[in-house]
Amino acid sequence: MIEVSDRVYAIRHEELDLTTGLVIGDDTCLVIDTPGDHVQGAALAGQIREITSKPWQVVYTHNHFDHYYGTGAFTPCEVWAHENFRFEESERAVWAQRYRDEGKPEMATAIEESELVAPTRTFAGRAEIGLGGRTVVLHHFGPGHSFCDTVIEVTDTATVFAGDLVEHPEFIEESFGDGDITQWPVALERLLALDPDVVVPGHGSPVGKDFVAHQREILIAGWTSAR
Repeated sequence: MIEVSDRVYAIRHEELDLTTGLVIGDDTCLVIDTPGDHVQGAALAGQIREITSKPWQVVYTHNHFDHYYGTGAFTPCEVWAHENFRFEESERAVWAQRYRDEGKPEMATAIEESELVAPTRTFAGRAEIGLGGRTVVLHHFGPGHSFCDTVIEVTDTATVFAGDLVEHPEFIEESFGDGDITQWPVALERLLALDPDVVVPGHGSPVGKDFVAHQREILIAGWTSAR
């Protein structure tokens, strides 16, 4: 766990270099994404319980398996997502086979056995969640990495959780599967308008505004080249 600001944590995971998050308020806490299967989800829940006993809610940054298949370990609780969130059930078989091919049958089985937890609360463009003494704002800045990207702003700390709109140290091939690269730079421009001091990516270590601006230029250049 990396405390990036007061009671705001980026949680780094070895598998897929994933980064989840935790924001603790006076009354409740918010878990930002869960890992890619129920075993990893249970491990994350246990880790969080080592530092807070407050009741939790979960928010999904988007609908790719590695960001929500572990949510069963946190239920029952409120689960937030953008209104475009849909299960990508086909990912289950694809990744289970991939892990078996890599000689990791236990991870394949964990994916196959994981419960897919649907959102209980959805939003369109913006929503606020009060945690007690602090407010977290959920933003949807349009399609980019996916069609349901959610940016989480911790308003009192200038910290933003970007999901896979930002990846560190660089985008990988899987980043461009089902979103809209033509609108992705617009989403990053709107994220930068929040003027964050810390941006927590969906994969990799926390970064600053300059890194996000550079990735935006990479996306613009890539789209121009592709055209």
